[in-house]
Amino acid sequence: MVAMDNLITGNLNNIAHHAGNTHFEFIHHDVSNFIYVPGEVDVVLHFASPASPIDYLKYPIQTLKVGALGTHNALGLARAKGAKFILASTSEVYGDPLVHPQVETYVGNVDPIGPRGVYDEAKRYAEALVMAYHRTHGMDTRIVRIFNTYGPRMRLDDGRVVPNFIGQALRGEPLTVYGDGSQTRCFQYVSDLVEGIYRLLNSSFTDPVNIGTTAEMSILEFAEAVNEISGNAAGIIYKEALRIQGDPQTRRPDTTRARTILGWEPKVPLADGLTHTIDYFRQVL
Repeated sequence: MVAMDNLITGNLNNIAHHAGNTHFEFIHHDVSNFIYVPGEVDVVLHFASPASPIDYLKYPIQTLKVGALGTHNALGLARAKGAKFILASTSEVYGDPLVHPQVETYVGNVDPIGPRGVYDEAKRYAEALVMAYHRTHGMDTRIVRIFNTYGPRMRLDDGRVVPNFIGQALRGEPLTVYGDGSQTRCFQYVSDLVEGIYRLLNSSFTDPVNIGTTAEMSILEFAEAVNEISGNAAGIIYKEALRIQGDPQTRRPDTTRARTILGWEPKVPLADGLTHTIDYFRQVL
């Protein structure tokens, strides 16, 4: 197994458990540049990209490059090696959706010139490029559209709601909710995502597949769950809504494809997943 990362948002501590594993190799490299891997390659998993708003707003050009050039280079490697290819896409291809829940055939509501467009359009272009290689070169490709996922090894400072809330809770601070907290998300635990990706990889389905939980909840409800599970008695404070242009107000996948084609459904309850995640952050704080 070979892992490749330029570490602008990654952390080597996340692969420390592979130290001494003779079947694992890490290469420090930006996949927006030409990729070389010696020997045989069975599968290329292209998961490279900043994924948190705080990261892709900080690195907008790098985000666009990895979606375009990085995807092109990763597909080139897979084609040269005769390897299967899977793209980690995102629910953000749907933008601020006008269809709810979001089904894979929905073409989305994305603002290409808004601040979030650097991530949304990079992933939409990446999907188009994958399908072009599939249709033109007959490559064996997959596209997984990943919805909100959480779990151990997230960064406390990555700007997403899960580490933000957990960090505040473990410091005994009130959780900050912007606006009235009525915006919704669906939170799936990372092991469920991995299982979905594995099943997709081993299927023969080449169109995009949503992987995410359909258990939609408001941000306020999520904050209350974090406080309860962490034992944080500081409560919740409300601040003026930070309405970023294009920020989706609702998010819930239609997972009919995943259920019928892959036989996949999320299994980890929110309480269990949050308990595991909070325990991890207790160790790193």
